[in-house]
Amino acid sequence: MRSSASYRILIEPETLPETDRLSLQRETGFVACGALILSLLALAYCLRQGLLLLYGDAVAHLHIARRVFDSLNPGFRQLGSVWLPLPHLLLLPFVQKMSWWQTGLAGAWPSVACYVFGCAGIYRLARLWLRPSVAILALAFYALNPGLLYMQTTAMTEPLFLAEMIWGALLIAEHGRALRAGKQRRASRLLTIAGLVLVAAVFTRYDGWIYAAFAWLVVMWGVQRHLRERTGGAFVLFTALLLAAPALWLAYNAKQFGDPLDFIRGPYSAKAIDARTAAPGAAHYPGWHSMRVASLYFLKAAELGATTLRWSNLLLWLSLAGTAIAVWKWRRREIAAALLLWIPLPFYAYSIAYGSVPIFIPLWWPHSWYNVRYGMEMLPVFALFLAFFVHECVRLAERRWPRSYIWGVFVAAILIVANSVVLMRARPLVLQEAVANSRSRIPFEQAVAQALETMPQGMILMYTSEHPGALQRAGIPLKRTINEGDYYQWPGALAHPAQSAAVIVATDGDAVARAVAAHPEGLALVNIVCSTGQPCARFYLAK
Repeated sequence: MRSSASYRILIEPETLPETDRLSLQRETGFVACGALILSLLALAYCLRQGLLLLYGDAVAHLHIARRVFDSLNPGFRQLGSVWLPLPHLLLLPFVQKMSWWQTGLAGAWPSVACYVFGCAGIYRLARLWLRPSVAILALAFYALNPGLLYMQTTAMTEPLFLAEMIWGALLIAEHGRALRAGKQRRASRLLTIAGLVLVAAVFTRYDGWIYAAFAWLVVMWGVQRHLRERTGGAFVLFTALLLAAPALWLAYNAKQFGDPLDFIRGPYSAKAIDARTAAPGAAHYPGWHSMRVASLYFLKAAELGATTLRWSNLLLWLSLAGTAIAVWKWRRREIAAALLLWIPLPFYAYSIAYGSVPIFIPLWWPHSWYNVRYGMEMLPVFALFLAFFVHECVRLAERRWPRSYIWGVFVAAILIVANSVVLMRARPLVLQEAVANSRSRIPFEQAVAQALETMPQGMILMYTSEHPGALQRAGIPLKRTINEGDYYQWPGALAHPAQSAAVIVATDGDAVARAVAAHPEGLALVNIVCSTGQPCARFYLAK
């Protein structure tokens, strides 16, 4: 039977002496090394199968990062106004290599690092309250998720934001423990680092703005009795950081695009895209102006990304039960920081209902795939609170059957591995979405790329926001194009297409097509590329 002292060491890391704290750090290091090996294996497989550029958004992220230095007007304005800048800034060192840009490998390296940090963070977070054997269950559920293993090979932002959420919660929880233990210097350092992580989240996704706001409330609740101590200055800095980050983005939008809210109401915002793409008289997407239906769609997307349909509802209920157990047993031990991981649920319920952000899942109408990857943000919730539930169940059983803890954890681990294997064999939901939505786009971009390779050298007038993958596949530097990001040359090129470029690529309905229709003089049509499910692209040469 374990002594009370050894049991305390297992479940309360903040009370550990220095040698045991170093041991916990070594545990985290081993977790990171294992996660890195798993990550690289997944990357090697996905690269060989050509899966890195299935998501159109991944192609767009790489395109935005590339045009910061490779364009007629390089600079930070090329970051645009809708997507937040940090993911593109992280891509900059890698996307400069042409072959990495073309294969999508440039987007994998930051995502791989974020996956490793996320795995280390979820284990460390679970270890704040749970024994190592149970913390490994949380790690396994998170790390072995096939959808996450695929996404961390792409330029998508999910791995980055998941790592930021996890580490934000972890640092805030450790700050609270250090504060309660009277370690003001350590508490101040942890709070400052937490502020920097949350600033990164603010500059990664708009979910991060809400997450940071609730994180501030959790910290405020914990430090209210200590504001006059040394940690009070750290809290002021923490507050200043969280206020400055969104203010800086608003100022950037105001200066560069003339509207501080351009990302909400500008021509490339979610609301504007929804207005352009919605068919006249068509029914609204499911969840429109209904928080209840929106919550159901988001939760179902999250469940189907984490387990099979048969067990999806059970997973949610077990996670809710684990949350209730955690709140009841550790309500005085900074558990509020872990509850921050639930923030994506209300955020996306509101975004679907009132923010023009639909989610389509194949199970329910309209039986399609769209934005199902957003459900991945619930993966830390399922991993952590499922571990809480298992811990409590086997702990209660241990009172009657002393060896039941080991066997209970072992059975749970087998079930988690089996769940991941089944999901992998069935193809992860996010990979299904990527494949389904790339079926018509990739052949079209390949055909456009082949046509571009036959064109003469010279400047290309082309709208690049819709199909930047064509230039990427052809390996054509963006500085050889005049596109909508070239704010000095673009208006004049549309007014005089033949005098502005040697090659003009007009895709049905875009700005170049309208310019060619208005000013056809001096242009010779030399090729037309059409593909099922895509508009036609017409290639003109200046006479």
